[in-house]
Amino acid sequence: MAFSENPVSRIDLRVDDVAMVRLLGPQDRLLATIEKQYPLVDVLVRGNQITLSGNAAQVQAAKLLVDELLLMMRDGRELEPEEVSTSARILDSGTGSPAELLSQSILTSRGKSVRPKTLGQKDYVEAIDTNTIVFGIGPAGTGKTYLAMAKAVQALQRKEVERIILSRPAIEAGERLGFLPGSLTDKIDPYLRPLYDALNEMMEPELVPKLLAAGTLEVAPLAYMRGRTLNNAFIVLDEAQNTTPEQMKMFLTRLGFGSKMVITGDVTQVDLPLGASGLQLVTRVLDGIDDIHFARLTSADVVRHSLVGQIVDAYTTYEAQKQLEKFEHDQKKSGRPERDDRNGRRGAGE
Repeated sequence: MAFSENPVSRIDLRVDDVAMVRLLGPQDRLLATIEKQYPLVDVLVRGNQITLSGNAAQVQAAKLLVDELLLMMRDGRELEPEEVSTSARILDSGTGSPAELLSQSILTSRGKSVRPKTLGQKDYVEAIDTNTIVFGIGPAGTGKTYLAMAKAVQALQRKEVERIILSRPAIEAGERLGFLPGSLTDKIDPYLRPLYDALNEMMEPELVPKLLAAGTLEVAPLAYMRGRTLNNAFIVLDEAQNTTPEQMKMFLTRLGFGSKMVITGDVTQVDLPLGASGLQLVTRVLDGIDDIHFARLTSADVVRHSLVGQIVDAYTTYEAQKQLEKFEHDQKKSGRPERDDRNGRRGAGE
């Protein structure tokens, strides 16, 4: 008796307690993400019924994914395509229930919940809870700074700290500060604007100026940190790849009693004109020290447009190729003889 190597099955799911438009998503984006995760499954939606048909194994996996998505929606969550993809990866890896793993809400502001949306982000947030100093290193769009600031606001609301201090190095990226109009404050403000924007999303906008005036909230360039000891504070340093090794050492040694630090940056986007990045160096200097954690996020943790993750991967591949070409060029330029396969002994460095 012959059996098919790719058995086909069909499952009908009836959805009565969740509006189908929420499961499908705007322009059916969530539905398209489900189909992308399981290409051997045909998904048909009629009214409040979903029919999954195709490869038996993928049909069963797709059913588990839909069940998990429904659980999250019944809990009041509005999902993004990235959360669908992450949920599929969690189920495929057998590490648990996405509805449970991704249910941790950091804070809620104006009806919007801030929560980790990928496993990498979840590990990052948990590291902030359990360590005094955490480095969030990863490409653009992985939520490094946004989640760190959410944890800072949460800590202030819970009275775990007395103040929040947010800082950035004022490093130029193509323009000279001196040529920009206005006072020093006017020149620096554009560098700090992303931090203000995030704060206004997480707190009532009218509250932010009051906290700034009271000193409970401080947003300042990195240069203003020198000579200070920061006690009972949640301190976030953003764009840390643009610190020099000396600046990084200066910042880390500002840590006082009852404080927590989160340092975020992308080592692939260094704007320093000369010299090494303090963030690149610190990963080697402080690696292995207790109560200091390095959280490394990847393109799989990007929660912006799906193209951002592809762009990050493309640049990573390009940079790796350029490094390989440079290494081969330097090897030839140094005049090191290549290995002679005929005697098996001669080679570079021998």
